[in-house]
Amino acid sequence: MDRKWNVIGIALVTLAMSGCATMSGDECMATDWSAVGYEDGARGFTTERFSKHRKACAKHGITADFGSYQSGRDQGLVEYCQPGRGFDVGVNGGRYYGVCSVNLEADFLDAYNAGYHLYTLRSNVNRAASSIAAKERELQNVEDAMLYKEAALIDSETTMEQRIILIAELKDLSEDTGRLEAEIHDLYEQRAHYQAELDNYQVTVANYGY
Repeated sequence: MDRKWNVIGIALVTLAMSGCATMSGDECMATDWSAVGYEDGARGFTTERFSKHRKACAKHGITADFGSYQSGRDQGLVEYCQPGRGFDVGVNGGRYYGVCSVNLEADFLDAYNAGYHLYTLRSNVNRAASSIAAKERELQNVEDAMLYKEAALIDSETTMEQRIILIAELKDLSEDTGRLEAEIHDLYEQRAHYQAELDNYQVTVANYGY
């Protein structure tokens, strides 16, 4: 498989590529297209970004200068396509759009993949922690319901028929408690496993010097 597409996972966070107008009329008139290209290149945008600039300026009767834009973008891409930037994009869950030249892409992708793997491991820990918090809230709600029903069960005004229903409900809640406690236990073990993976990888990636 082409190395360009051998990127770890599918990123949940992408570079902002808004469908709205990228430039106002005044900006189009005063624009240094080389500078715009440099900025877009340094941010890792594809040439689709120029198409949006061109459409935005065409609405104001202004023609975008692709030559100057492309010249600036090429320079900006040299800044973007560095290993340190690749790592930053990956560790923040960003997406790589295949914009780097062949001579820069290999090192960029190595760093990107290292950063994205770190992002994935951190996400695993955070997701497990969120699941634990949700399950513990659910368990607390069940325990509160049990206390309420236990109080009702011993209430002198509770009828025999109501007591029978309450006992059945308490049995169900007790089973829910056992299930939730088991799930929470498993989640704590899962989080500990993810945390160990993260800790070990952070030591490894620190040696890369990104």
